[in-house]
Amino acid sequence: MNISTVQNDLQHIVTAGTVKIHEALKDHVFTKMGGQADILVTPATYEELQQVVTYAHQHLIPLTVLGNGSNVIIRDGGIRGIVLQTSDLMEMGIRGDYLYAQSGATIIDVSRYALEQELSGLEFACGIPGTVGGALYMNAGAYGGEVKDVLHSALAINKAGQIVTLQGDELQWGYRQSVFASGEFIVLEARFVLKPATAVGIKSTMDDLTYKRESKQPLEYPSCGSVFKRPPGRYAGQLIQESGLQGTRMGGAEVSKKHAGFIVNTDNATASDYIGLIQHVRAIVKDKFGIELETEVEIIGEE
Repeated sequence: MNISTVQNDLQHIVTAGTVKIHEALKDHVFTKMGGQADILVTPATYEELQQVVTYAHQHLIPLTVLGNGSNVIIRDGGIRGIVLQTSDLMEMGIRGDYLYAQSGATIIDVSRYALEQELSGLEFACGIPGTVGGALYMNAGAYGGEVKDVLHSALAINKAGQIVTLQGDELQWGYRQSVFASGEFIVLEARFVLKPATAVGIKSTMDDLTYKRESKQPLEYPSCGSVFKRPPGRYAGQLIQESGLQGTRMGGAEVSKKHAGFIVNTDNATASDYIGLIQHVRAIVKDKFGIELETEVEIIGEE
């Protein structure tokens, strides 16, 4: 791949959005670490995104989709090919019986919009920092709610650049997973089905969940949120805490003293620090409890 040629081609496709080369991805993720993207493209419309996907497919160029990077670790070697960031696709509104939101909107903002419209169902998402696309990708959830509970359908694009609508069993919901994790589709838009309720009641629930989150989670440091999936019948944070791992450091990465399920970037951690600490935690928990912790966070890019 000739980066200059691809950059020039993409600049003719993405006229409303932006195209950057050798972009530091640490500036685009919550962990504040990771290498460079060969090319970072941020489409401003569905049409631009569709053309970028088609271009990458036709030219056999690797394509990686990035939302706002709240649940991803990018390795220090960065990402080859094209990184497509959806952060400029933020529109939301009411269409018929559904609340729709584009993939780059944050799910927090969508929950607040639902509050304004006096629609209930997205209260659980009021503290989840990811985008709509990321929330569908991993069936994001908190405090007893999950995206699958309120999603009617999704507008998506396949690898060949064709736009499709997915719903029901096509979405392949699971715990922290969906059809989008297969890489066969990219989320363009989510359509939520919510229930009318009073703004006072919705806000009361959101305020309660926000208090719980702020009092228990280490929001003062960069992190990727909860690192591990919940093992059956247990909590990952509890297993890590009982293993005596809170405060364990590797480079600038640390198992949070406030919530053992989080690994925080306390001092210019590298992705290698972070991943090394994840592997250490998994090994200790496996040795002590015989339980294999699975990562919830996505780890991508080159060593």
